[in-house]
Amino acid sequence: MTHTSDNGGPAFPLQSIGPDCAPGYAGMTLRDYFAGQVIAGAGAFWLEKSATDAMIAAWAYETADAMLAARVQS
Repeated sequence: MTHTSDNGGPAFPLQSIGPDCAPGYAGMTLRDYFAGQVIAGAGAFWLEKSATDAMIAAWAYETADAMLAARVQS
């Protein structure tokens, strides 16, 4: 898996408003969110291919990296 130092920043940052919010919590990265969406969208395909968890995770992050790169090109 190719890791990118540009993780896209926070996907769902929280602001420090009220006593229940964690100050400075940036949320998950956009890269992690993209990878999760890839798995959710293509999970059935990978199950049919008898892919291992490691194969699925690697593919999801490779796709997430490509999505982040495409954002920069647009």
